[in-house]
Amino acid sequence: MSEIPAQAHQADVPRETWHDALWHSSPPGSIYDYIKVASFSIGPDGYIDQWSLRAEELFGLTAAQTVGRDPVDAFMPPELRPDAHRKVAEILDGKEWTGLIPFRIPGGNGAHGVAEIYVMPTQTETAQRAALCVVVDVRALRRIESDLAASQAIFGQSPFGFLLFGTDLTVQRANRRFATVFGGTAETHRGRTVHDYLPAHEADRMADALRRVLDTGDAVTDLRITGSTPRSRENRHWSINLYRVHGGSGRPIGVAGIGTDVTRRHLAAREAAGVRRNLALLNEAGHRIGNSLDLETTARELLDVTVPGFCDLAAVDLYQGLLLGDDDRPARPQGPGVPSLPGQGPARTPSAALRRVAFASAVSDAPLSGPGALVAVGDIHRYPAASPGALALRTARPRLIEGGGPEDLVQSTLVVPMVAHDTVVGLAQFSRTKGSEPFGERDRAVAVELAARAAVCIDNARLYRREHERALILQRSLLPPGDPEAAGLDIACRYLPGNAATEVGGDWFDVIELPGHRTALVVGDVMGRGLRAAVAMGELRTAVRTLALLDLEPAEVLTALDEIARGLGAPGGSQQASRAALHSRDADRSEVYLATCVYAVYDPVTRRCTIANAGHMPPVLVSPNHAGPGEDREPMPALLLEVPPGLPLGVGGEPFEEVEVELPEGALLALYTDGLVESRDHPLEEGLRGLRAALADPVRPLEDVCDHVLNTLDTRHGEDDIALLMARVQGLPVDAVGDWQLPREARSVGRARELARAKLPAWGLEGLLDTTELLVSELVTNALRYGEGEIRLRLLLDRTLVCEVWDANLVQPRRRRARDTDEGGRGLQLVGLLSAGWGTRRTHRGKTVWFELPLPGGAEEAVTELSAEQLLNMYG
Repeated sequence: MSEIPAQAHQADVPRETWHDALWHSSPPGSIYDYIKVASFSIGPDGYIDQWSLRAEELFGLTAAQTVGRDPVDAFMPPELRPDAHRKVAEILDGKEWTGLIPFRIPGGNGAHGVAEIYVMPTQTETAQRAALCVVVDVRALRRIESDLAASQAIFGQSPFGFLLFGTDLTVQRANRRFATVFGGTAETHRGRTVHDYLPAHEADRMADALRRVLDTGDAVTDLRITGSTPRSRENRHWSINLYRVHGGSGRPIGVAGIGTDVTRRHLAAREAAGVRRNLALLNEAGHRIGNSLDLETTARELLDVTVPGFCDLAAVDLYQGLLLGDDDRPARPQGPGVPSLPGQGPARTPSAALRRVAFASAVSDAPLSGPGALVAVGDIHRYPAASPGALALRTARPRLIEGGGPEDLVQSTLVVPMVAHDTVVGLAQFSRTKGSEPFGERDRAVAVELAARAAVCIDNARLYRREHERALILQRSLLPPGDPEAAGLDIACRYLPGNAATEVGGDWFDVIELPGHRTALVVGDVMGRGLRAAVAMGELRTAVRTLALLDLEPAEVLTALDEIARGLGAPGGSQQASRAALHSRDADRSEVYLATCVYAVYDPVTRRCTIANAGHMPPVLVSPNHAGPGEDREPMPALLLEVPPGLPLGVGGEPFEEVEVELPEGALLALYTDGLVESRDHPLEEGLRGLRAALADPVRPLEDVCDHVLNTLDTRHGEDDIALLMARVQGLPVDAVGDWQLPREARSVGRARELARAKLPAWGLEGLLDTTELLVSELVTNALRYGEGEIRLRLLLDRTLVCEVWDANLVQPRRRRARDTDEGGRGLQLVGLLSAGWGTRRTHRGKTVWFELPLPGGAEEAVTELSAEQLLNMYG
């Protein structure tokens, strides 16, 4: 024992460690527990003198049954005993022997076994020869050999890297596959740790997992580790499975690790994830880009989708001409390497100016580097001819700009032309900063798709804006001016299209001046919305104005308008529509245009209003409250005028009726469409009550009344068009009207001249005396010569001077060219030359012939003298 410390010193191992290693009992589970080694000894006399407990287990015999017996007789079959005795004698003579011997298992029902025995000669204390026998059951030994061979085959021939870590987390064993990947032989890896193979952060993760498995016994599956191998510095990806290994007694002896190279799987998964991400990006772009028909908003929507999901910085430039509504944008070019497009002309250089309309950055205060880097949002610029931006615009192909200076933030930029319908509308730039993955081919395709989608939306917005402007021009041309004027009326109006995007619809209103300072008030509604209804409305409004010039009665106007409406849907007009109604197949092919309309004619002299209705909302009349000074002015109730509604225009078959209503001074008349009082949320009756309540106080300014009505009523604007026309009655003053009855006799011509000459100076119109006297004489003379009954002369002063001559004859006078030999026939020619306008209209009791003279100082003054050429034309 005295040599042990010296050996320990030589091995540089502490003495305490050697002491513990030599004298500390080993735990069970060693190889001997598996092999089941038994021993016994044979004395000098050839008989068994010692029998171990393992021998009892192996042979099934106790020491009492074997000690003192001949081992040959005890175990060997009778036919083998002679040879066995000779072997025993040789052993006792000092010869070692190893071999297989059969033996009989006592009590085993004749069972036999085979044991591998190792016989070592020994000596007793008296120097007599003896033998020590070590016996192993061959069956157990073969099982161990088979298990070792299988373990070696699995460990050594596995296509996966296999490591066995000890309890100190060092490599105890590595297989050939692992050594092939990391170099050297399997033995050279013994004693290494995971820090010898992996980067520090990955090695720490691996070590923590090994320690956790060793401590808890919980296996770890599919631990993803990234590193490199000595033969390649490219990153590899491994999937690691760890599990704790136990000895025969169940004691943990280490951790086994199996590593599988999943680099290809990782790349494929990343590729699939990239594809999914791009598909999700394109799907999001489909939902978010193009929700607005505004060019700048669409450009910002593109950047909202791409930053930061696709890139870190992005910008959009659009052609300035495009933003201004011009169509001089460069077409998609042709040339070498550029696909030819049918019907396209030669390439044009994209030298037109562009405007930066949008910029977005996911990096705080990061400027965009690359082409157009110093351009701010709103700036107008041009790309240099040789720059990537100009090349992309010229060729309609994307450009990839890689890298940059050491101080540049951006490492990769895609410059993508925005092409829609074979036309370049602008340029999009997508940039990724250092630290992000550079753009690849898949990213290029995605950028082109995103830019194309945005370009189509931008081009659609351009087309919409162009059509919108045209629709606005059409709508504004179809509606009266913003402040229509009428004699004896204060007018206010509002028009709100149901489609706020197009601002066109089928509702309309009009204020038409009629002879005699009368005014026609019209409100109509074509069923339907949009441009189609607006076009039909324009045709009907034009027809109303034409019919109004004929000075027909309101019922007659609606009757003629009904015929026109029935002809709108038929190519041949109203007659074709009537014939189509007789044939169902033709009727099916004809479009049906239905409209409602209310037509009212107001006379400021009599303050009477004649109204006819074609299926429209009834007019509302609010009478004034003439309270005296100091008296409370209570609101007057608003009344729905009882006008027979009639059928809508375009239906036909029923006549229209008209009613005449006297309007008191200061009264308020409201004409409107159903969009003001009807919606899906409340019935018509409720809307009419609300309108009447909103009009209960008509004293405030008329413009304020209009605003109050629209703000008070729940109009649900957007569901239908709204048209509102309001008129406050202001009749002509009594002193502005001259009205006389003249007998049917020759001296009435002179009397008419005297009345005109006496009235005009009172109005301050001395400058019109001669002209008025001459024209009045002509009209009264015609009434005497061609008319019937009493003659009525009326002079009206408002914005112009109007003279009317009434008689009972229904025959309309006709202006004709007199021949050289004719003594008369030149009176109406003279009226037409000297007046600003003249005409004739039928009345209930005959006809009226009138002329109109502008007041002195106006834009157009009356002609007081005829030129020589005009006189010669009158007389041939």
